[in-house]
Amino acid sequence: MNRKSISLRTRLLAGGIAAVAATAGVVGVVASNAEGTDPATKAPVVPDASDGNLQQSTHLTIAAATKAAQAALDAAQRDNQRVSVAVVDRNGNTLVQLRGDGAGPQSYDAAREKAFTAVSWNAPTSKLTERLSSAPQLADIPGTLFLGGGAPVAAQGAPVAGIGVAGAPSGDLDEKFAQAGVAALGG
Repeated sequence: MNRKSISLRTRLLAGGIAAVAATAGVVGVVASNAEGTDPATKAPVVPDASDGNLQQSTHLTIAAATKAAQAALDAAQRDNQRVSVAVVDRNGNTLVQLRGDGAGPQSYDAAREKAFTAVSWNAPTSKLTERLSSAPQLADIPGTLFLGGGAPVAAQGAPVAGIGVAGAPSGDLDEKFAQAGVAALGG
């Protein structure tokens, strides 16, 4: 016998054994799942809030995020500013984003990054820019933008969302409009 035929036989045998094992596993899973198919026989899963390993979090609804974004955009329009507004959740996922009429193309991404930066550090981005002098590497964190215009939204002291505004001639104005969004939520 040559080496190639032994190698081929070994591979075929190993493949056959793997196929038999996989089939047995699938049959076992199907059989075990079929045993308790009646939902009435299963106990409901109820989280134990007293368990120290569980954590509850608060999330901004789409309706609230839309209300905040529109309030920020309205405040900018009253001051004749063309801006984009973004509202992100605690994890930085975009909930709502509005690009105002005439807003610059760079403002769309900048608003989202300011919102993410504000919620990540639970602080207005204008305050965070002061930290760059002692820790300039903060500006290298992907998705962040350390310019005025981001404001956190907190519930019970914990950040739940961020509002970012970009496009006005200064970060102070952007942040003023972001704060108008926070105020629309009663915060």
